[in-house]
Amino acid sequence: MRTRAKICGITRSQDIDAVVNAGADAIGFVFFPPSPRYVSVDQAKELIQHVPAYVQTVGLFVNATADEIADVLKQVALDIIQFHGDETPADCQMIAKQVGRRWYKAIQVKPELDVVAEVKRYQQVGASAVLLDAWHPELKGGTGHSFDWSQFPKLDIPLILAGGLTPTNVEDAIKTTGAYAVDVSGGVESAKGIKDQQLIENFMQGVHRGSAK
Repeated sequence: MRTRAKICGITRSQDIDAVVNAGADAIGFVFFPPSPRYVSVDQAKELIQHVPAYVQTVGLFVNATADEIADVLKQVALDIIQFHGDETPADCQMIAKQVGRRWYKAIQVKPELDVVAEVKRYQQVGASAVLLDAWHPELKGGTGHSFDWSQFPKLDIPLILAGGLTPTNVEDAIKTTGAYAVDVSGGVESAKGIKDQQLIENFMQGVHRGSAK
């Protein structure tokens, strides 16, 4: 099965065109104001009009309340919620039920973390997938760092690999981890929040090479 790919932190309509033309499966919008890739509801509302059918839209939220997420969803037709903060399994389950969306949780792979046990906590309350990202003491994703891919587990839930992925290492990352999907942001940018069409194309070529049997 081909590894899926999401390009996250989209801020411009031309970057959506580049992502779609390169064959990515999902586009991510960041609703976390401190992020350099943050988009307002009005921006996201305009951008999402450029996303064609069969390409999924993902909203990344960090410690947002159910009401805050619901307010975004009233105006922006997101397919999936990505919880990227300190949300507990109970938080995710409650918010997802209130807003009526499928969801997955990003977990930072900290030293000494029991990754398998942590993934299962979210799996048990209805996560559609779990994203494993590099740990940083201050940043919530978009660090440009990777973790030890040998720690990537094999479980009966789709696992998404993120953190430090680039066009040059994504093929090896997929072959090493067997991830269901990969998620990239900074690795395909010319500047923070500004995607590079050639880097996106090169990244997707790496995804296809990594997926080849």
